[in-house]
Amino acid sequence: MASFDAVNEIDIQEVDNAVNNTIKEIQNRYDFKGFSTEVEFNRKTKGISVTTADSMKIKAVREMLVTNFIKRGLSPKSLEFNDPEGTSHGGLKMTVAIREGIDKENAKKIVKLIKDSKLKVQASIHDDKVRVNGKKIDDLQEVISLLRGADLEVPLQFINMKS
Repeated sequence: MASFDAVNEIDIQEVDNAVNNTIKEIQNRYDFKGFSTEVEFNRKTKGISVTTADSMKIKAVREMLVTNFIKRGLSPKSLEFNDPEGTSHGGLKMTVAIREGIDKENAKKIVKLIKDSKLKVQASIHDDKVRVNGKKIDDLQEVISLLRGADLEVPLQFINMKS
């Protein structure tokens, strides 16, 4: 019986590279000259903190992060931007969480999508991944193309393809 796992995994080194590229871009941009802007990535909590002067710069940093994620081959869907908060120095601070794994709600959506496709496969939820089993690899490949075309809230990777 053939199977594969649909997962949401993030390469932490690539996230670190994207953040470092964002920091370099901030240092080179004219509109950030003379303003204190900090972007820090915490590997343990898998979060990014952004501190800057005003909302325009927060938006610019957000766009730079998304652009650098795309350049590094990471999906911007894995970034969860929180609302900016004021700091004691009159600036703004924003935290960005990095989503990894598939939560129960999205896993149920994926399983329902697969079952509604009427393909001869079985989908089941295992912790933070969805396992799909079927007799034919062609059916599994159809499921993969179905999931790639679906508009889901989480980015998916397909691993452990076994026949």
